[in-house]
Amino acid sequence: MSAYMLIIAELDDPKGFRDYAIAAASLIGQFGGEYIVRGAQGAVTLEGEWPEEEKVVISKWPSMEAAQEFWNSPEYAEVKKLRLGKARVTVRLLDGA
Repeated sequence: MSAYMLIIAELDDPKGFRDYAIAAASLIGQFGGEYIVRGAQGAVTLEGEWPEEEKVVISKWPSMEAAQEFWNSPEYAEVKKLRLGKARVTVRLLDGA
């Protein structure tokens, strides 16, 4: 069953965060993931407050295990260092319906 990784990032350094985004994008395909939503340009808030600095990324994975393999990989551990001090990030892994 597919899984979805939902990331909400509040960017403190958007230009610096770009290095992380490029490196992560080049890696997720190697683990079977694909982006569904990146950044939320043109998004419309229908209810509640959504700060402009908060961006959304949604990726689809073949399974929960594949997403966790990516997340826990030594390759991603190196990429993740690129975002330190540039964003506050919340990540959820969801089972597909």
